[in-house]
Amino acid sequence: MGYELSGFDGKVAVVTGAGRMRSIGRPIALALARAGCDVVLTGSGKPPAAFPEDERRAGWRDIESVADEIRSLGRRALPVVSDVRDAQAVETLGERVLAEFGRVDFVVNNAGSTRGSDRVPALDLPLAEWQRVLGTNLDGTFYMSRCFARHMVAGGRGGAIVNISSIAGRNLQPRTAAYATSKAAIDALGTVLAGELGASGIRVNSVAPGMIDTSRMDDLPRGEVWDRIVRSHIPLRRAGTGEDIAHMVVFLCSDQASWITGQTFYVDGGHGHAPRG
Repeated sequence: MGYELSGFDGKVAVVTGAGRMRSIGRPIALALARAGCDVVLTGSGKPPAAFPEDERRAGWRDIESVADEIRSLGRRALPVVSDVRDAQAVETLGERVLAEFGRVDFVVNNAGSTRGSDRVPALDLPLAEWQRVLGTNLDGTFYMSRCFARHMVAGGRGGAIVNISSIAGRNLQPRTAAYATSKAAIDALGTVLAGELGASGIRVNSVAPGMIDTSRMDDLPRGEVWDRIVRSHIPLRRAGTGEDIAHMVVFLCSDQASWITGQTFYVDGGHGHAPRG
């Protein structure tokens, strides 16, 4: 028998930002379902006209499509349109999850701000862009963690929170003031929460992806430009996939990771180290 991760049967996972077809959230949700979890999926409820072109061609239905995939694996799925930037909406989500499933075991804070006009020098950064990015990335992670950790503590069964941050929080590149600050703060928040929640058996870790091939990166053309960036920045010579991140998330939720908390794991193909050969 091969080596298997354990600790998922009968468990309930909540994954935010899970509606995109080419993404990180969808593979995480599907991987947790394959491991044995029932899954709550949240998304922002954007209109189909705002979907990427390949999703429109495929008749994609956001979190409803992901929910169908999870049900096809024999697990329960609950898709909920919810805004992580709204503390009261998060509290309502928590109440609904408890009403539907009676428990929550894993929370994956994956919802993130879209790449927009925040990628400018800090002195030129509009306040609205700063607030948009911090509101989704940092406030949303805090609201979700606070709400669901309270339910985990009350349930007395422990659990795991996994925050999706970014190598941007380590690299701290120019023109990323809002994004890099939000991701560095997410890592800091996770470490603080790990210290506070450990006595209740709740583990908190961050996964920091590198360059992942998702629709979120579609403003960067695939082809020569994309390939040149990959070759010059990633020793493993390929961009990552949502599945690469999902594997780490599932491990951090498993029994086998029961003595790991307060850490940030960089899943980036070696990004930041000079390629060899």
